[in-house]
Amino acid sequence: MTAHKIEVQKIATLTGHNDCVYTLVPSADPAVFYSAGGDGMVVSWDLQQPENGQLVARVTTSVYALCALPERNLLLIGQNTEGVQVIDLQDKKILKSVPLPKVAIFDIAVAPEKGKVFVAMGNGAIAVLSSETFELQTLIRKSDQSARCLALNPYTDELAVGYSDNKVRVFDAATLELKYELESHTNSVFTVAYSPDGKLLLSGGRDAHLRVWNVQEKYKEQGYVIAHMYTINHITYSPDGRHFATCSMDKSIKVWDAQTFRLLKVIDKVRNASHGTSVNKLFWSAHHNQLVSCSDDRTISVWDINLG
Repeated sequence: MTAHKIEVQKIATLTGHNDCVYTLVPSADPAVFYSAGGDGMVVSWDLQQPENGQLVARVTTSVYALCALPERNLLLIGQNTEGVQVIDLQDKKILKSVPLPKVAIFDIAVAPEKGKVFVAMGNGAIAVLSSETFELQTLIRKSDQSARCLALNPYTDELAVGYSDNKVRVFDAATLELKYELESHTNSVFTVAYSPDGKLLLSGGRDAHLRVWNVQEKYKEQGYVIAHMYTINHITYSPDGRHFATCSMDKSIKVWDAQTFRLLKVIDKVRNASHGTSVNKLFWSAHHNQLVSCSDDRTISVWDINLG
């Protein structure tokens, strides 16, 4: 597949947030996702009517992390310095507030079959909550620098965590025993993503290097790409697993071949009227293969990705 075969068209710009938009997460419906950012507003969007965002919750501090529990119609909000709020999406009300150390919350991941919710925190701890009651079970601390990002591998029952001490640590998701420390990055690790088949782990961060780790060979490094000019903020796979996208502080989004790691498309301001500042998070929806991005420029963009 050659790069020019991928056609990208911006189909919507979603406005309504009045500060940087930091995070996007999917719901059970491929057309519906949630956003949050510096203004403390948590908004639900429907790709079938993208201009009508609905306020789900408003909290008093900025939000870097959201996590949906679709089977229970709940949304977890990582409220910086104020712990985790559990929102009932039906009634739009707070069911529970989980007090945690008063630090930033950078990511939340849920493993319902393990009965656990993992929360990555600015003091280097991973808070482990019960996914039933949301009570704090334990705090795992392997670094005094921020735990920035989380990824769960359902095939190996492993939890990968990227830290600001430049390392990726891989834990047993059930016992929380530390299994591997991956030490190739030269700066903070902001994003980790397992391939949909669980065989690879991708990591990226402030050193702008996209690194590839072979899960089946004890996370041996397979190679790296200098993927962006500045920090890689997020990595997400396409619904079919054949492509992935990265976004960066350099204001661009890039689409890659997941087998060959070849760059297929650059989406930026000059070519595509993309974001004017850092692109913080992506969500690649099965709804018409649409890619959604959010930015410090306070907007969310919806892209139609035609892979030819």
